Amino acid sequence: MTTADRLNVMPLGEAMFTQRAIRRFRTDPIPADVMQDIMQAAIRAPNGGNNQQWHFIVVQDEEMRRQLGDLYHEAWWAKRADAGIMGPEDIPPGRNSMRSAMRLANEIGDAPVMVLVCATAKGPQAAGSVIPAAQNMLLAARAFGIGGTIATLHPVVEERVHALFSIPDDAQVVYCMPFGYPRGNFGPVTRLPLNEVCSYDRWCAPPD
Repeated sequence: MTTADRLNVMPLGEAMFTQRAIRRFRTDPIPADVMQDIMQAAIRAPNGGNNQQWHFIVVQDEEMRRQLGDLYHEAWWAKRADAGIMGPEDIPPGRNSMRSAMRLANEIGDAPVMVLVCATAKGPQAAGSVIPAAQNMLLAARAFGIGGTIATLHPVVEERVHALFSIPDDAQVVYCMPFGYPRGNFGPVTRLPLNEVCSYDRWCAPPD
């Protein structure tokens, strides 16, 4: 049975319409063959010029995950400090998504797998070319009942992350993505109505 066959356990529409950012994970390990299928899906993604300027580091070792988790926690709070948020008490009331992200920053090292999605060249064009691969990973994970989310780092930890994983200087870490079986449920998700965010032919022109 091929990777494509195994991914067909869930219709694409169901995967897309029930996918959501999962930030709470059980500690159950992800089977090696399942993780392999998720990564096979990643490299099937479209990319600029088919240059495949990507490299993926699948972090499973407990100590490596702990160290990356510590660096991610530092990076998360560095980004909040850039916005004037110095601690939990500064998060405005009602910002539940930020509090959920803060919990992820506290717990991300406990996720059974973390994947560093890297571009093998510097610059926004190379970084943008790996975005479809990240979405493929999330959809493939969803087919197996595994959740994940897209997270980014901060320049304050960049050199240490490169050193920890022997990442070349001419490469960049675009995303840091935790994966695991969720504590909680998948969708449905809440989204704005399509006619509020989608136009036809010109801005704010609704369909006929």
